[in-house]
Amino acid sequence: MTEVSGVHILIVDDDQKVRLLLRRCFEGEGFRVTEASRGADVSRLIDAGKYDLVTLDLTLPDIDGLSVARLIRERSDVPIIMVTGKGDLIDRVIGLEVGADDYISKPFHLREVLARVRAVLRRSQTDRRRPAETKEANRALAFDRFVLDLDMRELRDETGAACPLTTAEFSLLEIFVQHANRVLTRDQIMDLLKGNEWSPLDRSIDNLVARLRRKIEAAETEASLIKTVRGLGYIFTARVRQAD
Repeated sequence: MTEVSGVHILIVDDDQKVRLLLRRCFEGEGFRVTEASRGADVSRLIDAGKYDLVTLDLTLPDIDGLSVARLIRERSDVPIIMVTGKGDLIDRVIGLEVGADDYISKPFHLREVLARVRAVLRRSQTDRRRPAETKEANRALAFDRFVLDLDMRELRDETGAACPLTTAEFSLLEIFVQHANRVLTRDQIMDLLKGNEWSPLDRSIDNLVARLRRKIEAAETEASLIKTVRGLGYIFTARVRQAD
């Protein structure tokens, strides 16, 4: 019998067969499981319990999964894995905007489910430990006229004022800053954004880059912090340094 791990997972799906399949899979690994069949139940469950991860069906009968993800993010930073049978890739971008950590597409294989769950749990546990482990370290990076605070997940300008970014925009900027002066293909960016099954022909990454450019590049200058490398992808050209 698998030893109990202490991990508590909330399964949100209106399909009883899917819930049963996931429950058996997770309980077989020693995880504790709570189920919800409607989006309307999630608010109460999140407020009432502590979860290590949520699997969230994108298509629920009462409230769509993206709205439920937004609701969860208002209350908790618990990792969210979207479960979707949809082929519309734009939902993946919107999912990143509201804070989804990964995707599982129906029909799925349980080995893949467990692999993704364990990967997200590892990332989450690392992120939670990091502030304590790096208490004396400065995890703020400066470039151009900005400071990117990785612990606070905040972008500030030279006056110290916060520059509003969506979750996806911040994640994209973090990727560029940590890979400065290196060409990143769209596939690499998609992987780093956790968009595991996006199409290489999908233009959502380009749209996300365009939105980020508008927020960090001054209109009065022709200098570009994010340059397009034709036929390859993008390169972040700013000099990045530890913030003072």
